[in-house]
Amino acid sequence: MKSKAKAMGGSQSSSVASSHEDCLRVQAAGSSASFSLQREFDLPLLILEEIFLNLPPNQVVRACRLVSHQWKEVVDSESLWKERCRREGFHLRDTYKKPKDWKLFYFLCKQRRNLLKNPRGEHKMRNWKILENGGDRWKVEGLLVPHQNEKVQKNFVTSYGMCRKEQLIDLEKEGYNASFMDHFQPDIKISDWYAPRWDCGSQYEICVELLNHSKGIVQTFAPDTITFEQWNDQTWNQLTHVFQNYGPGVRYIRFTHGGRDTQFWAGWYGIRVTDSSVEICPAADT
Repeated sequence: MKSKAKAMGGSQSSSVASSHEDCLRVQAAGSSASFSLQREFDLPLLILEEIFLNLPPNQVVRACRLVSHQWKEVVDSESLWKERCRREGFHLRDTYKKPKDWKLFYFLCKQRRNLLKNPRGEHKMRNWKILENGGDRWKVEGLLVPHQNEKVQKNFVTSYGMCRKEQLIDLEKEGYNASFMDHFQPDIKISDWYAPRWDCGSQYEICVELLNHSKGIVQTFAPDTITFEQWNDQTWNQLTHVFQNYGPGVRYIRFTHGGRDTQFWAGWYGIRVTDSSVEICPAADT
């Protein structure tokens, strides 16, 4: 019996030892595979950066960044996004104003565009909601005097009664989701061009509101009404404003403008507006 027990004990010890050796082999194989995988992705930084510069930026952030610690460091590096900005022509207007986050600066530049539709009247009144249509109503006409932007060839014209129109911008639909707006609070730049007729007095007004999810007002820009006297030089004027540090919760932007003439003449002698814009901008570029 003792010899049998010894044999059994010896057999168990041999089995445990064998299992332990198998575990060590598996662990070693796993470590070797992991090391091999790490070595496979461990490329010189300059080569890795050049590869990323030739890939779609969204793919670099969403996929490449997750591959390894080294790849993440390169994707998050300032040099990668500075170079990407340089290659794609996204330059700082003020070289003394450096962005805090070059990756954010790049993506805001990449996505920057006018969020207003039909801002120059090229499609008549399409995309605009008419709030007031006084006198002989809104009309789209050719320019009386050239605009600073050669692409602008038409303008909206008001009449002798108050004319006002608006657009409501849904930021989520435009690609700026709630978490992005709340966390980064990018600058929101608005611009509008307006001009009177030389032979008739007129008034111009504008109101731009940042709204929350229930359309409640978060912040408003509403300067005083601008009045032009009769016999003016009818030149184009630009009005701009930048919303900054407006806090979390902004989900919509409501842009409203309009005016009328002050002589009460039949026809279209009131203020003219065109080339309006609303842009989401990097802070270093406003």
